[in-house]
This record gives sequence, structure tokens and C-alpha cells, in this order.
Amino acid sequence: MLSRVKQGVTCMFAKYDDEKYSELVSEILSEEEMEIFESMEDYDKIHSVRLFLMARQDLFLSQDPLYLKLALLHDCGKGNASLGKRVKKVLIGDAELEDHPYRAYLRLKDINPKLAELCKKHHDITAYSIKMSTFQKLDDM
Repeated sequence: MLSRVKQGVTCMFAKYDDEKYSELVSEILSEEEMEIFESMEDYDKIHSVRLFLMARQDLFLSQDPLYLKLALLHDCGKGNASLGKRVKKVLIGDAELEDHPYRAYLRLKDINPKLAELCKKHHDITAYSIKMSTFQKLDDM
């Protein structure tokens, strides 16, 4: 519950610092992937960079550039979801936000098919691998 409150505060008040992270992010993503990242909402960018930094320190994920890209783009299917829509999803569900893995897949499938598949499965607990399981745990922090 405390993590959800923290997420809400971040969503309301945080501003993504492009100057601080643009070079780091652009080293990992292709130009087309970077365009998608830049189109994401500030909250999703903050969450994604935070997840990327954790993945970079993980024994398994740090060795796989695809999972580092996944950290940055896994939520690109959320679009410009408002705080209200995000709260609704947590409290009672929201079909559009719950479908964000598939919408991320659609955005990435022609650019990076392997990354698109990972995005589609990033909340699927049956898509088990040690890397995905580790990624999911970090994503939930």
C-alpha cells in the first residue's frame, strides 16, 4: 500500500529530468525506440529509468541489453493515462490500462520484435524465466 501512495505522489508532482538521463537512455535505445520513450508521460519515464537503473545492477538483467531496453519501454503502451485513470486501475480496474502490455507490443513489433514480445509478457506470471521473474519483481518495487 505504501508503494502505491509513493507512486501517486510521484505521478502528481515529479518531473522527468531529460538533461540528467537523455544520454544514458539514448545509449541503450535505437533512434526509433528513443522516439517512443520520449513520447511517454513523465511518470512512466521516471518509473522506467528507475527500473533501468535497478536492472543495470542486477546480475542477470545487466548482461542482457534486451532487458535493459525492456526496463525503459515496458510501459510505453499506457499512452497519456491521467492520474485518475491510474487510480481507477488500482482500485477497480481499467481495461485500457490493463491492456498496456499488448499496446506496447503493437508499438514495438515492427521496430524490435523480440523487445515487443517481452513487453507483451511483462505482467504475465506464466511467462516464466529467471530474467522475466527478476524483472517483474523489480517492476513491482
